[in-house]
Amino acid sequence: MLITSYNHPAFGDTLIAITGPDTEDQTTQQKGDIVAILNDQGQVIGYNFLKVSQWLGTINAKGQVKLTEDQVSQLNAAIQQAGLPGKLEVDDKPKFVIGKIVDFKAHPDADHLHVAQVDIGDKQVQIVCGAPNAALGQTVVVALPGAMMPDGKIIWPGSLRGVASYGMISSARELAIPGAPQRRGILVMPDHLAAGTPFNAKEAAAVVADQAK
Repeated sequence: MLITSYNHPAFGDTLIAITGPDTEDQTTQQKGDIVAILNDQGQVIGYNFLKVSQWLGTINAKGQVKLTEDQVSQLNAAIQQAGLPGKLEVDDKPKFVIGKIVDFKAHPDADHLHVAQVDIGDKQVQIVCGAPNAALGQTVVVALPGAMMPDGKIIWPGSLRGVASYGMISSARELAIPGAPQRRGILVMPDHLAAGTPFNAKEAAAVVADQAK
């Protein structure tokens, strides 16, 4: 899994490659202009590539950047040459997709949470949801593990009150849809959309506008 952020104003000519969630105890290993970040179990959860233009040239983008296979190969060669652990992998699967809630039950240990089974096309995943308007049968937008939200938050597998949760059922506000209501509640999409369809922001904006009428 590879999430990248490039040329952040606070860092300049730096590529941040994130491959896993933060942990409380982290360590770093630096060789030249590459910093490997390891979690408390010694697994690589990211890299900082300082002066990244020396490997990739100038990338005219800010925020999240999708790297090509060739760019990832160049960075992996640099990691290997530096003698640092791990490597980057290309992950080009959509991280925001249409899902169908096919099962919906109360959380066993929290009155305000529910446990949803969500069909995302190629498989069914379990997501813990606290939205007051969530219900069985809805067509929703799912942010899968590895998704970077508009506010910079990255979605990882986890658990809520002891129940595993794989991703997040998203609201229009979380997706930064123009005109999104500023109240709690997931974005409910039209039922004709197939499970696994990549999320379309323009389509979502039209739904939000229609619901506001």
